[in-house]
Amino acid sequence: MKLLKPTWVNHNGKPIFSVDIHPDGTKFATGGQGQDSGKVVIWNMAPVLKEEDEKNENIPKMLCQMDNHLACVNCVRWSNNGVYLASGGDDKLIMVWKRAAYIGPSTVFGSGSKLTNVEQWRCVSILRSHSGDVMDVAWSPHDAWLASCSVDNTVVIWNAVKFPEILATLKGHSGLVKGLTWDPVGKYIASQADDRSLKVWRTMDWQLETSITKPFDECGGTTHVLRLSWSPDGHYLVSAHAMNNSGPTAQIIERDGWKTNMDFVGHRKAVTVVKFNPKIFKKKQKNGSSTKSSCPYCCCAVGSKDRSLSVWLTCLKRPLVVIHELFDKSIMDISWTLNGLGILVCSMDGSVAYLDFSQDELGDPLSEEEKSNIHQSTYGKSLAIMTEAQLSTTIIENPEMLKYQQRQQQQQAEQKNASIREAAGTATAAPKVASMVNGESLEDIRKNLLKKQVETRTADGRRRITPLCIAQLDTGVNTTSASAVPPASSSSVLTTPSKIEPMKAFDSRFTERSKATSGTAVVTNTNQTVVDRLKDQNLIKDNKPKDILESSSDSEEKIPAAKPLSAPKRKLELEGETVEKKKKGRPRKDSRLVPVTLTVQSPATLASEKDAAPALALKLPTPIPQKSFTLQISTDPSMYLEVENEMTTVGGSKLSRLKCNREGKEWETVLTSRILMAAGSCEIVSVACEKRTLSVFSACGRRLLPPIVLNTPISTLHCTGSYVMALTTAATLSVWDVHKQTAIVRDESLQTILSGSDATVSQILLTQHGIPVMSMSDGKAYCFNPSLSTWNLVSDKQDSLAQCADFRNSLPSQEAMLCSGPLAVIQGRTSNSGRQAARLFSMPHLVQQETTLAYLENQIAAALMLQSSHEYRHWLLIYARYLVNEGFEYRLRELCKDLLGPVHYSAGSQWESTVMGLRKRELLKELLPVIGQNLRFQRLFTEYQEQLDILRDK
Repeated sequence: MKLLKPTWVNHNGKPIFSVDIHPDGTKFATGGQGQDSGKVVIWNMAPVLKEEDEKNENIPKMLCQMDNHLACVNCVRWSNNGVYLASGGDDKLIMVWKRAAYIGPSTVFGSGSKLTNVEQWRCVSILRSHSGDVMDVAWSPHDAWLASCSVDNTVVIWNAVKFPEILATLKGHSGLVKGLTWDPVGKYIASQADDRSLKVWRTMDWQLETSITKPFDECGGTTHVLRLSWSPDGHYLVSAHAMNNSGPTAQIIERDGWKTNMDFVGHRKAVTVVKFNPKIFKKKQKNGSSTKSSCPYCCCAVGSKDRSLSVWLTCLKRPLVVIHELFDKSIMDISWTLNGLGILVCSMDGSVAYLDFSQDELGDPLSEEEKSNIHQSTYGKSLAIMTEAQLSTTIIENPEMLKYQQRQQQQQAEQKNASIREAAGTATAAPKVASMVNGESLEDIRKNLLKKQVETRTADGRRRITPLCIAQLDTGVNTTSASAVPPASSSSVLTTPSKIEPMKAFDSRFTERSKATSGTAVVTNTNQTVVDRLKDQNLIKDNKPKDILESSSDSEEKIPAAKPLSAPKRKLELEGETVEKKKKGRPRKDSRLVPVTLTVQSPATLASEKDAAPALALKLPTPIPQKSFTLQISTDPSMYLEVENEMTTVGGSKLSRLKCNREGKEWETVLTSRILMAAGSCEIVSVACEKRTLSVFSACGRRLLPPIVLNTPISTLHCTGSYVMALTTAATLSVWDVHKQTAIVRDESLQTILSGSDATVSQILLTQHGIPVMSMSDGKAYCFNPSLSTWNLVSDKQDSLAQCADFRNSLPSQEAMLCSGPLAVIQGRTSNSGRQAARLFSMPHLVQQETTLAYLENQIAAALMLQSSHEYRHWLLIYARYLVNEGFEYRLRELCKDLLGPVHYSAGSQWESTVMGLRKRELLKELLPVIGQNLRFQRLFTEYQEQLDILRDK
């Protein structure tokens, strides 16, 4: 390893906050403080790499200096294709720079013509949205998006194809957001903030996936930046500033379950920046030794406020190297070269250092192809892995193209051939397509798209084509492992490369701080065996005794008390406050679907047939009475409930008070027994009291009916619209419509859905139509249908149908994916993750059709069961489009017949003209143009069109 400190890289003594090496390795950018503005400088890399180039007067050191930022620049980042440079600063702006046509050297303004710009870089976009200093910017793996974060507590996602369009603003942090990192496969983006949390967001719908706080609880002082990093294989996310046993660490978070059991230790002060090497490595083969393939591993650099840098290989238990006191002040940023062997580090003291490693030290880097094979085998195809050959199949069709019916059929045939070839692994060049879209031939469209493709050369001379984002639907990444493939696809032609071994070093890098020498970690691991043993006995679920699993690396682990062992297995327990868990602050947009989180441990073993004793009775906990509590019901309108128990005494009996504040207007009432739980909607407020009574009030505080007496004490209470839902300690569920004074669900037991598995209830929803939905920890969700008196399975995240259904060609538009409603909330919008798996495992087309039909019919039935008319229409249109595309005349005819109904209406007819308020014949009118697109169905189209015309003329 060589270490250099090129003194000529400086900002005239002012701090350098950020450094980034260009993807082609020929230049690098620094960002920081200028004289009286922010400064971005682009430097030549050659004088850093070679001493003779540094001494050669003819080789320029500085290439360009840009002083456009009005205040200090905190971050500079090159796009992956190297065309753009993004910079963000204290002036609340993000500037996007692009190299201009060469005009000849120009002098730097204000330098007295001493400094010349060898390259011309001009600002092509200024992005304005943040109301505070911009702390970090990051390009997504496919350069389709640019993310920025700020001290205004938000993260903004910009559409990099159409600056300055904003795709999403991610709100959820309650402190300054100081770091961002994209998942290498494009499924997530992670942000870290001063609010002592790290949040992971989904790119599919820009919603929060998880918020991690435990490792940051002890963090006291703040750092200027919190630059976190995702490993190139996607398995690990490493945070900046975390604490463990009062010592600073870089926390390692596993993608699988977001577990936080490991960390990098040894720094004496807070970690400011971590940066993974872009390469995945494997052990260098010694000459003469047997060439058995070793497991791939990653490499990570960690910089800290203690002015030292450590570099870790995940196959080693200690750091590969620790350089103490590399600078005079805190390390601010780290950048690796694309070949993975060089690293630039910058500091608050205004200097940079360059470390040069050899392949003997780090290992042999895997090729880009091997790396993308690892991504594909682990995550399925994603947009980040799209290649030139697949472009031809991503051109979006315009579904209203009645004029181009024949050409469209030809195009579909071509597309099918292309996708078959692609699935078979022979990624041939894109086929020549003669058909037209909007008067332009597909071949022309393709050429234009390829013109926009950016080609770069890597350091080792390979061509790299950066894929262009055409259809942003492609970002759902299938996470099913190869083992979850249905039997039909076992004839897969893809060979799975060796899976990345879990990082050995992480698992065993539990340390005893007393023995730890500076900069290295001593290895002990006490509690793992205890946890494993308890897991074997099926006594702890991963989400249960936090006191066992949460401490990440202290050696004096809290050995679990005897309590979990002695608990009877059959008893169903439900822990934690339930209603209180409604998130304060920013509730979901759809206030009707506010979920209540509860953890129900169900009987792990069922009573055998002969064991007829009713020992299996489910038992949920009852809330503990509190002296007082406050609850936010909704933000729009703003509505709060306040409860004070045992307030005043009247004639020896104590009274409890309920207060409600709605947009500043208050009402209050008193009850004779202590209030255990409260819930409400914009229409009603409900409270459960100690003596098994339930009272309901109008939004203005008027009592609507005498107290309801429950057969067992309350466990959970919930309101939506005029519906009240009560779950009792005996695990029975009731729902009432207060306005109509009718029972929708009567004392229905959860036994049906809990028996026979060890799943737990993770979320309860009450839809706006009064339908209760239970989401389980195993990914299934059930709703109770009052008219059938049955529990129905409406969603299953492990469902292989959902993973194999391929209805991409039947989607009307990109927006169509984002249909919201109870079904989308329950399923978490996983609907488009399937087709990558299907294409990846090259299923026979017939099986593909069957699974897709079954999946779409399930979605329609579930939307109907949940009485979600908007989602019913959405899935019905996709289903009809799929039937048309695939030529299923028999089912299509049945669908049309049901929607049309009898033309001559008789009194004895059973046909209903509407479904959930939607007029069936209006739906049929929407379907007919879709049917007309397939010439095979011309007769069906005219037949039903005529019938509708006759009915209209009547």
